[in-house]
Amino acid sequence: MDVEDLERYLAVVREGTISGAAAALHIAQPSLSRQMRDLEEGLGATLFERGNRRITLTEEGMILRRRAEEIVRLVRQAEREVAEAGSSVSGDVYIGAGESQAFHVISQVVARVQADHPDIRFHTVSGDTQDLMDQIANGLLDVALVFSDFDQALYQSVAVPDADAFGILMRKDDALAAKDSVTYDDLAGRPVLVSRAFMPAAEGSEALRSLRIAGTYNLIYNASLMVEDGIGIALAFGGLVNTGPESSLCFRPLEPAQQVTGRVIWKKYQVFAPAAQLFVDALKESLVR
Repeated sequence: MDVEDLERYLAVVREGTISGAAAALHIAQPSLSRQMRDLEEGLGATLFERGNRRITLTEEGMILRRRAEEIVRLVRQAEREVAEAGSSVSGDVYIGAGESQAFHVISQVVARVQADHPDIRFHTVSGDTQDLMDQIANGLLDVALVFSDFDQALYQSVAVPDADAFGILMRKDDALAAKDSVTYDDLAGRPVLVSRAFMPAAEGSEALRSLRIAGTYNLIYNASLMVEDGIGIALAFGGLVNTGPESSLCFRPLEPAQQVTGRVIWKKYQVFAPAAQLFVDALKESLVR
């Protein structure tokens, strides 16, 4: 099994049929069918349930799809980095981040680096700490902005200067919207949506354990729609959701105030591609005082 096999497999998954993938790849259908059978035999697993119309992935097929996407991306990224190593600084930088106004700190560094090196491309991914650390571990991200605990033996980090304040996102017609700030006592018995990233903290906090947690979320935009539809109120950072005059939502800070400072992390002893190394150096210069 090589990277070309995986690319052909992903084409079959994407197109949904062997014939469609063969047309997209400009190869003969019998040849592609044989390559897929050889792939299954080599792995000792059935990857597809072949129907009259579209293929369906087996559990083994879904596992291979996830890994194939990672492997193909890493191989192509390595090819680009090797090709670019002897030329002017260019290439791709992959940044993960939890949702926060603190991302402005990173984007400002991106703007400065790109102004001097317009051939560097920046790619961002949103997620919680565990998602982002998994992607860093798998080589899919260079750095990530996180807001909960991480293994300091595995990662280097720098703190961003601005802290994010917790508060409550709710409908403007909610009774609590009349208050300037909200306490945990005010939330007693209310269904609350909590970021998945902060669930570990909930287990160690008496105040958070007292909440009636109705659900968790990963991205605040989806949670805001749940709030709009009356499912609950959301514990979240401020400034991430539109609460202007045209919005049905409002935000109130928690009292006493609770703030979290994010940190940008990357793997210790990481050997970066030139573009990523340049960005990390600029980031440290900006943040380490």
